[in-house]
Amino acid sequence: MAKLAFLGLGVMGFPMAGHLRAAGHDVTVYNRTTAKARDWASQHGGDYAKTPRAAADGAEIVMACVGNDDDLRSVCLGDDGAFAGMPDGAVFVDHTTVSARVTRELYAAAQAARLSFVDAPISGGQAGAENAVLSVMCGGDAEAYARVEPIIAAYARICRRIGDSGAGQMAKMCNQIAIAGLVQGLSEALHFADKAGLDGRAVVEVISQGAAGSWQMSNRYETMIDDQFEHGFAVDWMRKDLGICLDTADETGASLPVTALVDQFYKDVQQMGGGRWDTSSLIKRLRALT
Repeated sequence: MAKLAFLGLGVMGFPMAGHLRAAGHDVTVYNRTTAKARDWASQHGGDYAKTPRAAADGAEIVMACVGNDDDLRSVCLGDDGAFAGMPDGAVFVDHTTVSARVTRELYAAAQAARLSFVDAPISGGQAGAENAVLSVMCGGDAEAYARVEPIIAAYARICRRIGDSGAGQMAKMCNQIAIAGLVQGLSEALHFADKAGLDGRAVVEVISQGAAGSWQMSNRYETMIDDQFEHGFAVDWMRKDLGICLDTADETGASLPVTALVDQFYKDVQQMGGGRWDTSSLIKRLRALT
């Protein structure tokens, strides 16, 4: 069993850190709101610290799942950052969805501090974190990845090294690009069924068993039909992720016309007051147009 730290106890990080503790690891957590870290420690029996550095003190592996590029920098760098508390040879694992640019920046900073850095963004949503069935896509040195893979298994259904530093974040961008198009397509299909006077549930029962089937269809169609969007991954976060995708596409020369269009549709949902609705709320935009 390993001595670990986990930084960031949001809807994903809280259960992920719990799975590590349940697997028998020695886990110390940090959260910007100390009360949440204290609550986690009382539920799971681990320890909590008031700074990332204190949480990371002596840890073999430090995991983070925070909000964005700036949040990640803040928990890694500076006098109170995790890098300052980690012993030589320790590995930092970043589960946040951030830009490949900040990933490579922190990879270089970790190397300078005699640490390893693995970018390991996740997919599967809150339910995936709670049920320990996340998909984890990783970038970084093969040796560092080999050390953390069995630890990540506590909350992952699948974990793979895609390539060198930044490759995990690039793979997560592929994930978000695919989801954007799928959710828009599902929204249009359900909207069309409704306008055509069809039973949406009956339609999905049939088409989900054929080539149109997807995770989004299986897990979101009923709440979409029932106009319920208070769960899952929020529109605000999806727009953050799609912004990263589109910025990176400009750098690489990739063409993402559908992604760019769906990003604007999500902007419309934000303007409807739906920034905290989950991503399947694209259908509300269609309903508002007719």
